[in-house]
Amino acid sequence: MSIFSRLTDIVQSNLNSLLDRAEEPEKLIRLIIQEMEDTLVEVRSSTVKIIAEKKEIERRVADLHRERDEWDRKAEIALTREREDLAKGCLMAKSKVAEQADTLTEQLIHVESALSKANEDIGRLQAKLTDAKTREKALVTRAQTAANRVKVRSSLHDERINEALSRFEQVERNLDELEGRVESYDLGRAKSLTEEIAELEATTKVEGELEALKARIAARRAG
Repeated sequence: MSIFSRLTDIVQSNLNSLLDRAEEPEKLIRLIIQEMEDTLVEVRSSTVKIIAEKKEIERRVADLHRERDEWDRKAEIALTREREDLAKGCLMAKSKVAEQADTLTEQLIHVESALSKANEDIGRLQAKLTDAKTREKALVTRAQTAANRVKVRSSLHDERINEALSRFEQVERNLDELEGRVESYDLGRAKSLTEEIAELEATTKVEGELEALKARIAARRAG
Protein backbone atom coordinates (compact mmCIF):
# COMPACT_ATOMS: atom_id res chain seq x y z
CA MET A 1 0.00 0.00 0.00
CA SER A 2 1.35 3.40 -0.95
CA ILE A 3 0.30 6.31 1.23
CA PHE A 4 2.19 8.93 -0.76
CA SER A 5 3.10 9.06 -4.43
CA ARG A 6 5.56 11.94 -4.39
CA LEU A 7 7.87 13.74 -2.00
CA THR A 8 5.59 16.79 -2.18
CA ASP A 9 2.68 14.67 -0.91
CA ILE A 10 4.66 13.86 2.21
CA VAL A 11 5.99 17.28 3.13
CA GLN A 12 2.59 18.88 2.52
CA SER A 13 0.58 16.13 4.23
CA ASN A 14 -1.57 16.67 7.30
CA LEU A 15 -0.95 13.70 9.57
CA ASN A 16 -3.79 14.65 11.89
CA SER A 17 -6.28 14.53 9.03
CA LEU A 18 -4.94 11.19 7.78
CA LEU A 19 -5.09 9.58 11.22
CA ASP A 20 -8.53 10.98 12.03
CA ARG A 21 -9.96 9.30 8.92
CA ALA A 22 -8.20 5.99 9.54
CA GLU A 23 -10.01 3.00 10.99
CA GLU A 24 -6.72 1.62 12.33
CA PRO A 25 -4.45 4.66 12.99
CA GLU A 26 -1.67 2.51 14.48
CA LYS A 27 -1.27 0.52 11.26
CA LEU A 28 -1.62 3.63 9.09
CA ILE A 29 1.07 5.56 10.96
CA ARG A 30 3.40 2.55 10.54
CA LEU A 31 2.77 2.58 6.79
CA ILE A 32 3.33 6.34 6.66
CA ILE A 33 6.64 5.99 8.50
CA GLN A 34 7.74 3.22 6.14
CA GLU A 35 6.83 5.36 3.12
CA MET A 36 8.75 8.32 4.54
CA GLU A 37 11.82 6.23 5.31
CA ASP A 38 11.82 4.75 1.79
CA THR A 39 11.43 8.20 0.25
CA LEU A 40 14.20 9.57 2.45
CA VAL A 41 16.55 6.85 1.19
CA GLU A 42 15.65 7.69 -2.42
CA VAL A 43 16.10 11.43 -1.92
CA ARG A 44 19.47 10.98 -0.23
CA SER A 45 20.56 8.62 -3.01
CA SER A 46 19.66 11.20 -5.66
CA THR A 47 21.41 13.88 -3.60
CA VAL A 48 24.61 11.84 -3.64
CA LYS A 49 24.44 11.82 -7.45
CA ILE A 50 23.87 15.59 -7.53
CA ILE A 51 26.87 16.16 -5.28
CA ALA A 52 29.02 13.94 -7.51
CA GLU A 53 27.85 15.85 -10.60
CA LYS A 54 28.60 19.17 -8.89
CA LYS A 55 32.13 18.08 -8.04
CA GLU A 56 32.74 16.88 -11.59
CA ILE A 57 31.54 20.17 -13.12
CA GLU A 58 33.65 22.18 -10.67
CA ARG A 59 36.69 20.12 -11.65
CA ARG A 60 36.01 20.62 -15.38
CA VAL A 61 35.50 24.37 -14.91
CA ALA A 62 38.77 24.60 -13.01
CA ASP A 63 40.54 22.70 -15.78
CA LEU A 64 39.03 25.01 -18.43
CA HIS A 65 40.09 28.08 -16.47
CA ARG A 66 43.64 26.78 -16.34
CA GLU A 67 43.52 26.03 -20.05
CA ARG A 68 42.15 29.54 -20.75
CA ASP A 69 44.96 31.11 -18.75
CA GLU A 70 47.48 28.94 -20.58
CA TRP A 71 46.23 30.12 -23.99
CA ASP A 72 46.41 33.68 -22.75
CA ARG A 73 50.03 33.10 -21.69
CA LYS A 74 50.85 31.57 -25.08
CA ALA A 75 49.24 34.53 -26.92
CA GLU A 76 51.42 36.87 -24.91
CA ILE A 77 54.55 34.89 -25.81
CA ALA A 78 53.57 34.94 -29.49
CA LEU A 79 53.21 38.72 -29.43
CA THR A 80 56.54 39.18 -27.71
CA ARG A 81 58.06 37.17 -30.59
CA GLU A 82 56.17 39.30 -33.07
CA ARG A 83 53.98 36.41 -34.16
CA GLU A 84 50.66 38.19 -34.23
CA ASP A 85 49.12 35.37 -36.27
CA LEU A 86 49.94 32.87 -33.55
CA ALA A 87 48.73 35.27 -30.90
CA LYS A 88 45.34 35.53 -32.67
CA GLY A 89 45.11 31.75 -32.86
CA CYS A 90 45.85 31.47 -29.17
CA LEU A 91 43.22 34.09 -28.32
CA MET A 92 40.64 32.28 -30.44
CA ALA A 93 41.39 29.06 -28.59
CA LYS A 94 41.18 30.97 -25.33
CA SER A 95 37.76 32.34 -26.32
CA LYS A 96 36.37 28.86 -27.07
CA VAL A 97 37.65 27.49 -23.80
CA ALA A 98 36.18 30.48 -21.93
CA GLU A 99 32.78 29.85 -23.58
CA GLN A 100 32.87 26.21 -22.47
CA ALA A 101 33.75 27.32 -18.95
CA ASP A 102 30.87 29.83 -18.91
CA THR A 103 28.43 27.14 -20.11
CA LEU A 104 29.56 24.76 -17.40
CA THR A 105 29.40 27.55 -14.82
CA GLU A 106 25.74 28.14 -15.70
CA GLN A 107 25.12 24.40 -15.46
CA LEU A 108 26.84 24.43 -12.08
CA ILE A 109 24.43 27.11 -10.85
CA HIS A 110 21.46 24.86 -11.73
CA VAL A 111 23.09 21.87 -10.06
CA GLU A 112 23.77 23.86 -6.89
CA SER A 113 20.13 25.03 -6.89
CA ALA A 114 18.95 21.42 -7.23
CA LEU A 115 21.28 20.40 -4.39
CA SER A 116 19.96 23.17 -2.18
CA LYS A 117 16.37 22.10 -2.93
CA ALA A 118 17.25 18.47 -2.16
CA ASN A 119 18.80 19.47 1.18
CA GLU A 120 15.69 21.47 2.00
CA ASP A 121 13.45 18.53 1.08
CA ILE A 122 15.51 16.17 3.23
CA GLY A 123 15.18 18.53 6.18
CA ARG A 124 11.42 18.83 5.78
CA LEU A 125 11.03 15.11 5.25
CA GLN A 126 13.15 14.33 8.30
CA ALA A 127 11.00 16.67 10.40
CA LYS A 128 7.85 14.93 9.14
CA LEU A 129 9.37 11.54 9.89
CA THR A 130 10.29 12.59 13.43
CA ASP A 131 6.76 13.89 13.95
CA ALA A 132 5.27 10.65 12.64
CA LYS A 133 7.45 8.53 14.94
CA THR A 134 6.43 10.68 17.90
CA ARG A 135 2.78 10.17 16.99
CA GLU A 136 3.39 6.44 16.64
CA LYS A 137 4.70 6.31 20.22
CA ALA A 138 1.67 8.29 21.41
CA LEU A 139 -0.72 5.97 19.58
CA VAL A 140 0.96 2.89 21.02
CA THR A 141 0.72 4.39 24.51
CA ARG A 142 -2.96 5.18 23.98
CA ALA A 143 -3.61 1.66 22.73
CA GLN A 144 -1.83 0.13 25.72
CA THR A 145 -3.74 2.40 28.12
CA ALA A 146 -7.03 1.48 26.51
CA ALA A 147 -6.16 -2.22 26.69
CA ASN A 148 -5.29 -1.89 30.37
CA ARG A 149 -8.57 -0.08 31.05
CA VAL A 150 -10.50 -2.81 29.30
CA LYS A 151 -8.61 -5.41 31.32
CA VAL A 152 -9.44 -3.60 34.58
CA ARG A 153 -13.07 -3.20 33.61
CA SER A 154 -13.37 -6.85 32.67
CA SER A 155 -11.69 -7.92 35.91
CA LEU A 156 -14.24 -5.89 37.87
CA HIS A 157 -16.96 -8.00 36.29
CA ASP A 158 -15.09 -11.23 36.82
CA GLU A 159 -17.28 -14.08 38.01
CA ARG A 160 -14.94 -14.74 40.91
CA ILE A 161 -15.60 -11.26 42.28
CA ASN A 162 -19.32 -11.82 41.93
CA GLU A 163 -18.99 -15.05 43.86
CA ALA A 164 -17.00 -13.32 46.61
CA LEU A 165 -19.63 -10.60 46.91
CA SER A 166 -22.33 -13.25 47.05
CA ARG A 167 -20.53 -15.05 49.89
CA PHE A 168 -20.11 -11.76 51.77
CA GLU A 169 -23.84 -11.05 51.46
CA GLN A 170 -24.57 -14.54 52.81
CA VAL A 171 -22.36 -13.83 55.84
CA GLU A 172 -24.25 -10.58 56.45
CA ARG A 173 -27.56 -12.45 56.28
CA ASN A 174 -26.27 -15.03 58.79
CA LEU A 175 -25.22 -12.23 61.18
CA ASP A 176 -28.63 -10.56 60.85
CA GLU A 177 -30.28 -13.83 61.69
CA LEU A 178 -28.01 -14.36 64.72
CA GLU A 179 -28.62 -10.85 66.04
CA GLY A 180 -32.35 -11.39 65.56
CA ARG A 181 -32.19 -14.47 67.74
CA VAL A 182 -30.45 -12.55 70.51
CA GLU A 183 -32.97 -9.75 70.38
CA SER A 184 -35.82 -12.26 70.42
CA TYR A 185 -34.63 -13.58 73.76
CA ASP A 186 -34.97 -10.10 75.28
CA LEU A 187 -38.52 -9.57 74.07
CA GLY A 188 -41.06 -9.59 76.96
CA ARG A 189 -38.37 -10.09 79.62
CA ALA A 190 -38.59 -7.71 82.60
CA LYS A 191 -35.42 -5.87 83.56
CA SER A 192 -33.64 -7.06 86.65
CA LEU A 193 -33.03 -4.83 89.66
CA THR A 194 -29.31 -4.71 88.83
CA GLU A 195 -30.05 -3.59 85.23
CA GLU A 196 -32.44 -0.87 86.40
CA ILE A 197 -29.91 0.47 88.95
CA ALA A 198 -27.17 0.49 86.29
CA GLU A 199 -29.38 2.44 83.89
CA LEU A 200 -30.27 4.91 86.64
CA GLU A 201 -26.61 5.43 87.51
CA ALA A 202 -25.69 5.95 83.86
CA THR A 203 -28.51 8.47 83.46
CA THR A 204 -27.49 10.33 86.61
CA LYS A 205 -23.86 10.48 85.44
CA VAL A 206 -24.82 11.84 82.03
CA GLU A 207 -27.11 14.43 83.56
CA GLY A 208 -24.33 15.50 85.91
CA GLU A 209 -21.85 15.91 83.05
CA LEU A 210 -24.48 17.87 81.11
CA GLU A 211 -25.00 20.29 83.98
CA ALA A 212 -21.25 20.75 84.44
CA LEU A 213 -20.87 21.50 80.72
CA LYS A 214 -23.66 24.09 80.88
CA ALA A 215 -21.93 25.72 83.85
CA ARG A 216 -18.58 25.99 81.97
CA ILE A 217 -20.27 27.55 78.95
CA ALA A 218 -22.15 30.04 81.12
CA ALA A 219 -18.92 30.97 82.92
CA ARG A 220 -17.09 31.62 79.63
CA ARG A 221 -19.90 33.82 78.37
CA ALA A 222 -19.98 35.80 81.62
CA GLY A 223 -16.26 36.32 81.51
